[in-house]
Amino acid sequence: MTIDRAVLAFAGSMILLSLALSHTYSPYWLLLTAFVGINLLQAAFTRFCPLAYVLKRLGVRSGGAFSCCDTP
Repeated sequence: MTIDRAVLAFAGSMILLSLALSHTYSPYWLLLTAFVGINLLQAAFTRFCPLAYVLKRLGVRSGGAFSCCDTP
């Protein structure tokens, strides 16, 4: 799995988790959904994603979509 796919899988999981938590416990969990969405939107324009940086440090293969991962 590349960093790009891992970021998308993680973001999707966080969105689904926050939706389930908001339905079960409190609507304030929707703030997590908003945070993930805002982060994905800014990453589309800036090519910077904090999770991509962490995944690179953990040794996940680069996918090329994020600027932190361009150099080997």
